[in-house]
Amino acid sequence: MPLALLALAVGAFGLGTTEFVMMGLLPDVADDLHISIPAAGHLVSAYALGVVIGAPLLAALTARLPRRRVLISLMALFVAGNALSALAPGYDSLLAARFLSGLPHGAFFGVGAVVATNLVAPERKARSVSLMFMGLTVANIAGVPVATLMGQHLGWRAAFLGVSLIGVAAMAAVFFLIHPTHAPAPTSGLRGELSALRSLPVWLALATTVVGFGALFSAYSYITPMLTDAAGYADSNVTLLLALFGVGATIGNLVGGRLADHAMRGTLFGGLLSMVAVLLLFPVLMRTEWSAALAVVLLGVAAFITGSPLQLMVMERASAGPSLASSANQAAFNLANAGGAWIGGVALAAGFGVTSPALAGAALAVLGLGVASVAYAVDRRLVVPVVGRERVVASHVPEPAETVHS
Repeated sequence: MPLALLALAVGAFGLGTTEFVMMGLLPDVADDLHISIPAAGHLVSAYALGVVIGAPLLAALTARLPRRRVLISLMALFVAGNALSALAPGYDSLLAARFLSGLPHGAFFGVGAVVATNLVAPERKARSVSLMFMGLTVANIAGVPVATLMGQHLGWRAAFLGVSLIGVAAMAAVFFLIHPTHAPAPTSGLRGELSALRSLPVWLALATTVVGFGALFSAYSYITPMLTDAAGYADSNVTLLLALFGVGATIGNLVGGRLADHAMRGTLFGGLLSMVAVLLLFPVLMRTEWSAALAVVLLGVAAFITGSPLQLMVMERASAGPSLASSANQAAFNLANAGGAWIGGVALAAGFGVTSPALAGAALAVLGLGVASVAYAVDRRLVVPVVGRERVVASHVPEPAETVHS
């Protein structure tokens, strides 16, 4: 695998750190700015809103620019957002800075995934995407805990300054490690990018992301009360257990990338089935400390097995203009975050028990299997034989559409 993928992984590491570190710093921010914890929680939502809006918007605005320049510019916006967060004089300015920090998130992952696949042979595309995503999963093991400790001992502003430095390192890595010839300007432009979004298979792939990862966030959003109230862990141990989730996510991401290069659709279905099984077992696994720790790891493995195949499936179904669709898939991840957390909260508020969000997640994973099955059926209907191979016929695009690998 080319060293250039390291540059994308460094950027993903910074993005993953700043996305999740706020959750651990909420009490510190609330005390310093004299606001309530629920008000501080809006800072998490502001970042997610920035991702959802920024992913398709920035991908569209930069559709004709060289990809290397786009990646550096997105990281520059990321650095600015986190620096402004560190310097924010009050709550409103911090809210705006968090929104600004979220704007480049989805576009960086979306454009970065396209660049990553251009760096390798066709049979290694999923692995290249998984190596970029590894920066995100490793952020949960190292970046978030370290930044949280910095925030708790040096002040929460120091954590955001540290994240800004990661962004500067990512800009330098992209500049020096990714050659301009490997990340040129797209030939399709904005018109081609928009035409790719008219495809039903693309929207079904995006829907699979929303529902499938909604299953993860339905459970993960409430993992702390499960670990403390059901498994009996002390609050002080939760940070270490969340790092175990990052270990599982890293394993699942790497395994999923390797398997998806051989059978993308099979890996996706296998990951979703694993999610159903793990989440259904959560009420049992949360009865003891050792089995609860195992459940956290297994949840990370099962969820992130599907990450690379979902990203690659969207890109292949939008081969006429993959950058916008790839970025839209990152917006879909964040919609899954918000929607899954809401559904898990409904189950919890209804009085079904502290582990009920996991069961709600299992139901979402089953629904995700249903959406993925519909997507598979639609793909098969659009496939016609061409000299011993299979091609998808996309009625909205006059050029030959992508080869189906699954």
